[in-house]
Amino acid sequence: MKLMKEEFPFYIAGILIFTLGIMLAIESRLGTSPFDALLVGLYRTFGLTIGSWEIVVGLTMVIGNALAQKKQPEYLAIVTSLLTGASIDMWIFSIGGVIEAETLLEQSIFYLIGLILTGIGVATYLQSRIAPNPMDRSMLLITEFTGWSVTYSRAIISIILVILAFIFSGPIGIGTLINALFSGILISFFLPYVKKAKEKTKEKRHVLKSSAK
Repeated sequence: MKLMKEEFPFYIAGILIFTLGIMLAIESRLGTSPFDALLVGLYRTFGLTIGSWEIVVGLTMVIGNALAQKKQPEYLAIVTSLLTGASIDMWIFSIGGVIEAETLLEQSIFYLIGLILTGIGVATYLQSRIAPNPMDRSMLLITEFTGWSVTYSRAIISIILVILAFIFSGPIGIGTLINALFSGILISFFLPYVKKAKEKTKEKRHVLKSSAK
């Protein structure tokens, strides 16, 4: 319970920040991450909402991971997919229709801000340690079963996602390549800063508790 109380703000904040980044990347029309490109492609092909497909694909991956491990599904990962899908739709419906990138410069600005926010959001989310990400779990399982490196396993998943996104007319573009090359670097860059912020938050909480006593 104590862990949940301390980690939950980072969990929610991370999801809200990186889903805002996803929305901006989609609105830029320069290409999204392979996973998000698949979500948009499924939305274009079958309808529903982009957030709904986040939930469907996430749930599918959670079940697939459970079958591969011959274990019970990771229910917290399902909660993460639900919250992520709901947050994507929230941003799209609240401000996605208001802001619009009409020139290449505006598209580039949207994409750059989206990429940075995604890096900050994922770095914040990772500090929570509350629920696993279904795609990251799939990556670790591939590494475990094949003996490949994490980098190679993630690359394989990205290639499969890009192929599926292409089949369903997802927004694959220069932004997809940039995301593949730099998203990991940005996450690594922001992680130490988020960790420091988390430690300072803990210190302040302990000081407040001590003062209250």
